Amino acid sequence: MPKIIAKEDSLNSENARFEQKPLREPVFLNSVPKSGTHLIRNIFRMFVPVPQQYHAAFIQIPILSQHIQALDPANPMLSWGHLLFSDDSAIATRKTNHLLMVRDPYDWVLARARFFLSDNFQGNLEHLKNGNVPMEDMLNMMIFGIYQKVPTMAEIYMHNGVSWMGTGTRIVRYEDLVGHVKNIDSAQAKAFFTDLFAFAKIDLPEDWRERVLVGADRKQSGTARENLAQRHTNIPEELPQAQKELVDYACPGLRKVLGYEID
Repeated sequence: MPKIIAKEDSLNSENARFEQKPLREPVFLNSVPKSGTHLIRNIFRMFVPVPQQYHAAFIQIPILSQHIQALDPANPMLSWGHLLFSDDSAIATRKTNHLLMVRDPYDWVLARARFFLSDNFQGNLEHLKNGNVPMEDMLNMMIFGIYQKVPTMAEIYMHNGVSWMGTGTRIVRYEDLVGHVKNIDSAQAKAFFTDLFAFAKIDLPEDWRERVLVGADRKQSGTARENLAQRHTNIPEELPQAQKELVDYACPGLRKVLGYEID
């Protein structure tokens, strides 16, 4: 199993700065991997009492049965994970307020490559961390997968993302969340966060802006770009045009169904 190394944060202590009201219903924060899981998780942690935050595990299908209590409506908790769509996961989340983070597939390819090439990820890709393949080849591996080692982009987005759409799950785009954090004083940000927390049955307190900014502090995220132990500096800021076309070939219609292409 791959090993992920991330520094600890101080958000449980930061949480004590704010008056907390009990969580009324279970909230599960799901995501396509590398789509801002830590960002939304850390923001929500500032609005929920620490005893009602489920820190025992990052919930995924292989361990769902061991942590099903995190989703129990009789004992509301805030929990998180990468839970793909299946019969078991649909049943487990049916009585939760379920939010799902997605990200623009073009940027997701870069985020996935950046993470896999960092020292924070230790698994079966160590042989790629010493510049043994050109960056364009690495990006193609993020799109098309690596045989028996890494699933394809289409598989991940289908099982972890698109399959949840059209259900009671609330889809949250990473770019929207980041944009409203950056413009926290705008009326649009207030409307966005009011609606977001209303879905989770959490009333927005007067100090919501401060709480959001504390949770969104990138220094508190072990997987934020600047907090990854990077050996590579040649990962581009924008996905090259050739790879954009390959994303569209590998996952036709994906960006449109997620709302990233408007007719």
